[in-house]
Amino acid sequence: MRRDDLYITIPSFFRCPISLDVMKSPVSLCTGVTYDRTSIQRWLDSGNNTCPATMQVLQSKEFVPNRNLQRLIQMWSDSVAGRQPDADSAANSVVVPSQDQVKALVKQLDNSCFSSLTKIVCFVRESEENREFLARMDGFLKPVFDFMRNAESDIKLIEQVVKILDLMLNKISDKKPLLETNCLSTILLVLQRGSSDSQIESVRLLESIAVDGESKLKIAEKDGLLPELVKSLSKEKDPSLIEASLSCLIAITMPKRVKTNLIQSRTIPELKNLLSEPNTTISIIEKSLKLLETLSSCKEGRVEIWHDSILLQVIVQKVLKVSSKATEHAVTILWSVCYLFRDEKAQEAVVSGNGMTKFLLLMQSNCSPAVRQMSADLLKIFRVNSKSCLSSYDTKTTHIMPF
Repeated sequence: MRRDDLYITIPSFFRCPISLDVMKSPVSLCTGVTYDRTSIQRWLDSGNNTCPATMQVLQSKEFVPNRNLQRLIQMWSDSVAGRQPDADSAANSVVVPSQDQVKALVKQLDNSCFSSLTKIVCFVRESEENREFLARMDGFLKPVFDFMRNAESDIKLIEQVVKILDLMLNKISDKKPLLETNCLSTILLVLQRGSSDSQIESVRLLESIAVDGESKLKIAEKDGLLPELVKSLSKEKDPSLIEASLSCLIAITMPKRVKTNLIQSRTIPELKNLLSEPNTTISIIEKSLKLLETLSSCKEGRVEIWHDSILLQVIVQKVLKVSSKATEHAVTILWSVCYLFRDEKAQEAVVSGNGMTKFLLLMQSNCSPAVRQMSADLLKIFRVNSKSCLSSYDTKTTHIMPF
């Protein structure tokens, strides 16, 4: 919520992930993600069967009113109402400009006018039609990218520019200017000094431009950027920022050099903290395991994982406990360190964490063929090492051994 003389930061978790507006009637899907009732109903009525934020296939399209969040939003709205300006000031509040007014505002952007950017944000946020109109306008993107190239600009001004770019991500065909060193420096500045909302928007910008190996390396090798993204994974951070940062890191972590840099930046301990938290959301758990799976594909990552018996036991705990996606990522990690590279210390840690029971249950479940095969591989390893492993296994269920 913005006014020329009053700035009110809307908590990110009050916004609907679809409309980006404050939720009027928050409801939660079976994935745990909350949306405004009108937005998610429109999504489902259009024939979609996935969660828009996570793209996870919905086991049920039923949703449950999130009463606690609704009360928090109401309390916040009441507190904001008590700080509203008087009638004279209200007359100066920002209204959505017309298309002709936006054309005039774009011409003023060279003057670094914060008021013009604020009004353009209102225009862009209003509708898809407005975003398409602005994307087609000649002369709009140049000054916007010029702002991004100038990291010494006022942080509030840069935040408005980042917000515009984030809202128009799907409308901008050429995002290469954002890979320029100066633009990456500006994004780093927002991650270091910006509000939680603008940090989330900056991370989404990074993910949107990580489209090939070259762009992933440019982002990862920008001084200070990778450590700042890892810092965003801290469990004390906004959950929306954590989730956005995980998605971005997953997007840029395919090149081996990036994996090595991430491991050196102490990413694995941060992932361990997230997975150990009792109230971590399903989506964050899934993405943490996905990133951990990617890091386990290189030697440095595997070594750090199999040397941490507590982390291995935490991974085992997530099998069959969170979602099918989380189970697949967890089993792949365990298969990599225990079966593919046969680390005995890791095998002992998995067994002590009741891993054999989990794998036996997986063999009897409706898991994917890949997960079933990996579970069978792991059980073979444990059978070979039966003298050390089976002593801690509940023999009441040995009749379902698959071989």
